[in-house]
Amino acid sequence: MRMVGQATAGVAPASGTIRTGWRRFCLPVTYSYAAMLIAVAAVLAVLGDAAETKVILHASSNLSNLLNGRFGTLVASALVVGDGAAAALVIPLLICLLALAELRFGALTTIRIFVAGHIGATLLVAVGLWVAVTADWVSISITTAEDVGISYGAMAVIGAFVVLVPERWRATWSITWLAVAVSGVAMGRTFTNVGHLVALVIGLLGGLWLLRTHRLRAPRLTRFECGLLAVASALGYLMLVG
Repeated sequence: MRMVGQATAGVAPASGTIRTGWRRFCLPVTYSYAAMLIAVAAVLAVLGDAAETKVILHASSNLSNLLNGRFGTLVASALVVGDGAAAALVIPLLICLLALAELRFGALTTIRIFVAGHIGATLLVAVGLWVAVTADWVSISITTAEDVGISYGAMAVIGAFVVLVPERWRATWSITWLAVAVSGVAMGRTFTNVGHLVALVIGLLGGLWLLRTHRLRAPRLTRFECGLLAVASALGYLMLVG
């Protein structure tokens, strides 16, 4: 499928003029977030296993922490991607995803979509887990499970990329990603898989909002941007079924 967009006449892009040349590499949100992830991963890499587990549990936005009023975990959990091989794989792929988002949506809209996916999916999943635990459908041990990472926010951004493909391919883009996310739920059967599906839906709704409010003009993607979209899609697939 050729990943190109259609221009919408008379509508200014959310981030101003589409950047070309060296200006495309001025991406403060992408670089700042990547730097924070790398710093946290480096710290975790030098900790012992026991200390690392303690840090991750403290940063987890699991049901136990949220019910105890530790809402700061909603932010802290998005700064932890693990150490070693996990960080080395995820961070470069995430940079490509965020770079495309920041180029096309602008910094503020990218932040809004990512945060909506991360926090929105986390809270909705937490409500579902609370109901399940209260009804004795799942073990209470799930309330203290490790729950960190960038996947919810990233899946929301991927969903929002629906606005970057041609209008005739938007339904295919949405249905394909929803099918993969549902398959992930069926195969993994974890609350994280459900969170990925919820975050994707949030992103698709965000993309629809961009279209309905005419906040984005989507001219044809450059070859560079097509490459970024391909890498972002690979990350999305790994998160959903990897």
